[in-house]
Amino acid sequence: MRLTVCRWSAISRAIAALLVASACAAHAHTRPHYGGTLRVETQGDPWQASDSLGRRLVFDSLTRVDSSGAVQPALAVRWKAQNGDHRWQFWLRPGLRFHDGSALTADSVQQSLARSCSQCLWSSLRVLGDSLVFTTASPDPVLPAELARSLYAIAGQDASGDPVGTGAFRFVSNDNNVLSLAAVDDAWQGRPFVDTLQITGRRSVRTQWLDLSAGHADVVDVPVETVRQAQQEHIGLLQSANCDLLVLSIARSGALAEDAQREAIALAVDRAVLYNVIFQKQGEMTASLLPDALTAYAFLFPVGRDLARAQGLRGAGSGAPLTLAVEDSNAAVQLAAERIALNLREAGFHVQVATRSTNAQTSGAPELVLQRIHLKSGDAQAALEQMLSAFSQPLTEESGDPAVLYREELAFAQTHQAVPLLYLPRTYGVGARVHGLRLSPDGLPLLADVWLDSPEAAR
Repeated sequence: MRLTVCRWSAISRAIAALLVASACAAHAHTRPHYGGTLRVETQGDPWQASDSLGRRLVFDSLTRVDSSGAVQPALAVRWKAQNGDHRWQFWLRPGLRFHDGSALTADSVQQSLARSCSQCLWSSLRVLGDSLVFTTASPDPVLPAELARSLYAIAGQDASGDPVGTGAFRFVSNDNNVLSLAAVDDAWQGRPFVDTLQITGRRSVRTQWLDLSAGHADVVDVPVETVRQAQQEHIGLLQSANCDLLVLSIARSGALAEDAQREAIALAVDRAVLYNVIFQKQGEMTASLLPDALTAYAFLFPVGRDLARAQGLRGAGSGAPLTLAVEDSNAAVQLAAERIALNLREAGFHVQVATRSTNAQTSGAPELVLQRIHLKSGDAQAALEQMLSAFSQPLTEESGDPAVLYREELAFAQTHQAVPLLYLPRTYGVGARVHGLRLSPDGLPLLADVWLDSPEAAR
């Protein structure tokens, strides 16, 4: 018996040692550490668009918006409003330098903003010491939130003409749709964990998924309509809040100049089919320009279809043919356009969906346009101002009060120039060696926070 007990004790100690070793190995997998190359693949261009992944990592803005929607300091360390929000002064964080070593000054920030904005939010911008003074024609209480948008990121060029910023990564090269970035050791916001970042653009979704499964990619696109398929293929997923609005814009002229005709179109669209069938119950149906999580009043805009009323309103129309153009190459959005055209035909409209080739050959602007608008702000007023500006409409009353925002949006909705359909999230496939990945409020991956399994832990 003594021998048995001793043997059991020895076995127990061995098991305990094994469990401790396993725990240490698991901890080694997840403990943040430096090194490695993070490989990202995407359908879009990784560099050209103002809100591309690459530019968000190389360039910083004066402010940033955190996950709760609050405005936080970035290149500007503080700011102050004066003269009833007509005048804003922003003080720069001291001691910052671009990646080429040149100093970030108020003059360089002013020059960058002058290059980046063709239609500025402000009427004048001047340098005052180590600060910048923005003057606006009308009160703009959300200017700090608006300046967080990547459109207003501060960018420069080095002696060779390559882009330089103040971000956590510096530009290395951009060849054949492969963008290479390197970590900045002395970045003001802290050094990234990975040494290098490679973003390959213009990759089909199927190719991205194959690369992810083979270990050749770490983060890939998962279009919202393919989320269920990705789950069936056991792809690890990370999904954002609803940040992309699918909306049908309606020309307020020609055959649709009468309010009744535009209202008939709004009532004829069947959002439920788009949501349940085409987009596989991802996101939310909406008739509001802003997601409900941002305002809590989206439910006040009805999303139901009323075909009988649409047919009644349509009865007074001329029956002129309409063109529905699609500003998105995504197959699901193209399918949604075909379904919307069918809805409108049921209401008595004569609608043709324009492909890219037919739309290029058609003279004149289309009467209907289906587009996806990326919501870039976590502040409700700044977000509504962005959405209204997409339809060339101003925000007439500057106030963060939800009741005021609701009145502004309701007044625009009653013109039936836009028919919000769905609010969709953004989804990414994530490899097993990736840790710490989070998403920004507007749905882009925060790649500077990621660390990878060490080679030792992978063995």
